[in-house]
Amino acid sequence: MITAGFNPEDLEQDWTAALKKLAEDRVVDRLWDGDHTAIQTDPTEVANRLGWLHVIEDSLRQWPRWVLSADEIAEGASHTDLGEFDHVLILGMGGSSLFPEVLARTFAPGEGFPELIVLDSTDPAAILRTAALCDPERTIVVAASKSGSTIETRSHLAYFWNRQSIGKNFVAITDPGSDLEALAASRDFRFIAHGVPEIGGRFSALSAFGMVPGALMGLDADDLLCTAEEAADMLGRDVAVEDHLGCQLGALMAVAAQHGRDKLTFLIEEPLAAFGGWVEQLIAESTGKHGVGVLPVVGEPADSPDAEHRLYVVIGDVDLSSFGEEGLPGPSVHLGVEEPQDMGAQVFLWEFATTIAGVVLGINPFDQPDVESAKLAARGILTNRSEAPEETGLQKALEQLRPGDALVIGAFVDPVFEPELQASRLALGRACGVATTLGIGPRFLHSTGQLHKGGPDRMVFVQVVSDDEADVAIPGEPFSFGELKHAQADGDLAALQASGKRAFRVSLEELLQAGQ
Repeated sequence: MITAGFNPEDLEQDWTAALKKLAEDRVVDRLWDGDHTAIQTDPTEVANRLGWLHVIEDSLRQWPRWVLSADEIAEGASHTDLGEFDHVLILGMGGSSLFPEVLARTFAPGEGFPELIVLDSTDPAAILRTAALCDPERTIVVAASKSGSTIETRSHLAYFWNRQSIGKNFVAITDPGSDLEALAASRDFRFIAHGVPEIGGRFSALSAFGMVPGALMGLDADDLLCTAEEAADMLGRDVAVEDHLGCQLGALMAVAAQHGRDKLTFLIEEPLAAFGGWVEQLIAESTGKHGVGVLPVVGEPADSPDAEHRLYVVIGDVDLSSFGEEGLPGPSVHLGVEEPQDMGAQVFLWEFATTIAGVVLGINPFDQPDVESAKLAARGILTNRSEAPEETGLQKALEQLRPGDALVIGAFVDPVFEPELQASRLALGRACGVATTLGIGPRFLHSTGQLHKGGPDRMVFVQVVSDDEADVAIPGEPFSFGELKHAQADGDLAALQASGKRAFRVSLEELLQAGQ
C-alpha cells in the first residue's frame, strides 16, 4: 500500500496548474491506452516503450515457471537443484543489474538458496576478487542484457565461461532474438528467460530482469509483484489526477526542476536504502536530455547544504527530528513504506511518476539521445589507442562551481574505494556548499551518464581513474579489462567535454585526501 504526503510550499500554484493540465489532456487515460501522443507526436521510442504498464500481470503469470523444477519446466529454476550452489552471480549493467543489486542488499537469501552477487565493474581487481569468491562449480552465472551485446556483460561472460564451460551453471536473461539468446542456446544454458521488448532497460525491474534473480536467491517475489499490482490499481485510469499519486509526484518533480529545485534529494529508511541506486538511474536517464533534467541525489544526509535548490523525498521512517517543528528546509514528499516488500509498489509508482515528469517537462522519458556518446568514444579509443588525458588540480575544478551547481564525481576505480570516495564527496559538498553525487564507473555510464551529457549545465564533473596492479585478459578480445576500463574513462571525459560540460580529471590521491 502506498501512502504519500506532499508539502509543495511555494511551488503549490504551479504544481496545481500542472495537475490541471494533465487532467485536461487526459494524460493518464492515454498512457494506459498506449497512446504515444500523450508524450509526443512521433511514436518513435514511445509506442514500443509502454510495456511496463502491463508487465506485472505477465510476471505473475510467468513466476511459477521461474521457480518450478527443471524436470517439469525446461526454462524453470529448480529449488532442490539450487541447493548445490553457493552463489548466483549477475553479470549485467544498468537496468539489468541495478534492481538485482537492490534485492541482494535488501533481502537475505531464502533458506537453502545461494547468495546473490552483482558484477558491474570492469576494474581488474574487482574481476579477480569476484572470481576468487565464486567457485565455478558452485556458482550460477546469470548473463543479463536486453540487447545481448552490452560490451561489459559480453566480456564478463567470456571470462567466466572460460573458467568452466558447463552450460547448466549458466542462465541468460535477454530479449527474444538477441545474440545472447542464440549463444545461450548453443551452449545449452540451464535456461533462458525473456525480457519484454516493449520495455526499456530502466523500466524493467518488474520483468524477468528483476524477478528471475529474485527467484534464484529464493525470494517470494510474488509478494513484490502483488504490492506492485496494488500500486497499479491505485494509479489507474479511474483515479482523478488531483488524487493520483503518480501524477502528483511526477508533476512536483518537474515543477521543482523548472523553479531551480532540480536536486531531487532522497532520504531513505534502512533497510531500503539500496533502492536509491535503482531510482537514480530511472530519473536521471529518463529526464536528463535537451538541456533539462532532474538530478537525483542519493546518499547525502538530510542537513546537506544548498537546500534552496532541492526537493526532498523521504521514503519510510527517517529521523528528521534535528529540523524541529519546521521540518525539512524546502518542499518535500513523504512516502510511507510498511515493509520491504512494499518496494514493488514503489517501483511502479516511480516509473509512473517519472513518465509524468517527462510529460510536464516536455521531453520523451523513454529515449536516451546522449547515452551512446561515451560508449562510442570508448570504442574509438580501444581501436586507436591514444594518450590518457592530463590531470587537473582539484582546486581548479572546484573553482568552476557556480551557485546552484552540483559536484558530480565519476570514479573508474576498484569499488572497494567507494566508502573513502563517499567521505570525500560529503566533505567537498560541505566545503563548497553544493549538492554532490558519486558514481562508480562504468556503472554510472548506464545510469546517470545520459543526464550528465544531455542535462542542464548545472554540474561540474570530477573524474578519477585508478591504476591497475594486475590486469585480466578478456577471452576472444584484443583488449583486456584494464584497457577497457581506461578507455571507458577516457571516452566519458571526452564525451563530456565535447558536450561543453565543465569536466576535469584529477588524481585519485588528491580526491581521497579531501575526505581525510
